[in-house]
Amino acid sequence: MMKSLHITLITETYAPEINGVANTLSRLCDGLRTRGHRVEVIRPRQSEDELRAAGDDLMLCRGWPIPGYPGLQWGQSSMHKLLRRWRRNRPDVLYIATEGPLGLSALRAARRLRIAIVSGFHTNFQQYTRQYGLGFITRLLISYLRWFHNRSSATLVPSVSQKTELARRGFERLELLARGVDCQLFHPSRRSNDLRETWGMRPHDTVVLHVGRLAPEKNLGLLKTSFDSLTATYPDKRLKLVIVGDGPSRMELEQQLPEAVFCGAQRGEALAVHYASGDVFLFPSLTETFGNVVLEALASGLGVVAYDEAAAAQHIRHGHNGAVAMPGDEEGFIDAARWMLEDDETLRRVRLNARQHASRQGWAGVIDAFEDYLRTASEMQSGLALEV
Repeated sequence: MMKSLHITLITETYAPEINGVANTLSRLCDGLRTRGHRVEVIRPRQSEDELRAAGDDLMLCRGWPIPGYPGLQWGQSSMHKLLRRWRRNRPDVLYIATEGPLGLSALRAARRLRIAIVSGFHTNFQQYTRQYGLGFITRLLISYLRWFHNRSSATLVPSVSQKTELARRGFERLELLARGVDCQLFHPSRRSNDLRETWGMRPHDTVVLHVGRLAPEKNLGLLKTSFDSLTATYPDKRLKLVIVGDGPSRMELEQQLPEAVFCGAQRGEALAVHYASGDVFLFPSLTETFGNVVLEALASGLGVVAYDEAAAAQHIRHGHNGAVAMPGDEEGFIDAARWMLEDDETLRRVRLNARQHASRQGWAGVIDAFEDYLRTASEMQSGLALEV
């Protein structure tokens, strides 16, 4: 029987914050603990932590707000605290999930103490800079991210397209770590006609759904263009655009889409009910490292329309269990959405195939692979220490 590991996770975001990174890390940590590993989490203090004390498996640090991302924080640089903590109780391996000041201080402390490091590339910050008017720092940011990740024994990326892009930019030792989906939570059986009625929709009407953070980098202008085209193409269908999520672009979207229903951020079973109560899922983002919502929508039995990259490239076979367009081809994206609604039988078949595919994408295999990457890094570092 393999020995259990002492694993330290460093991240600027963690559940119950609502985003794909927090959700993924929570799943990975729970899975490792179920397998008998000790998992220590180091992260910024959240509002929910007001009465929570740190301990052997949790270190909370001060955080600073990230501009444009209320509720999320950069963690404070904590190198000396980490050195003291890890000299007293040394982990076998670190997993650094974010590259901010907290992640950087963990990287420096671990290298000084010769602790094994695995990093994860979870967010395309280098693409976000253009959306926020900071394109002039893109090259500098890419250089920093490459320097950061190339100092770990492996960098885990969620999609083949992401791995290819980073390799082209000089990132080394890239490994694929896919994502899973909870197919018991996200299930077509959660469909609620009562919820649909609050949206003004009857059982056989068509709800066009979007779930995600409402922010400039998500290319949400295409939601209006696509939905307008659908209503013009199919004037006899009763269509409603329903948007689940929150963020800095919400007010602007509400002005652009006065007929749409805005449901705000949802989580857990309420989120699953919102998914299952839709019919078609539009996902126009071009900045995802993966896009967990694509798998959640597939598991909920929706007809997904997305660009052919990240999660969609891995999980959608065009015309079989969804529809994809070439990245950046807006007319192709709109055509894919129109095809999805061309006839009822097409949509029914796509939705059945979507659920069938997603039902094979559980978390168990992902956590197995994650455990193997961490163990390999720990054993390599131990071997180097013995040689020294």
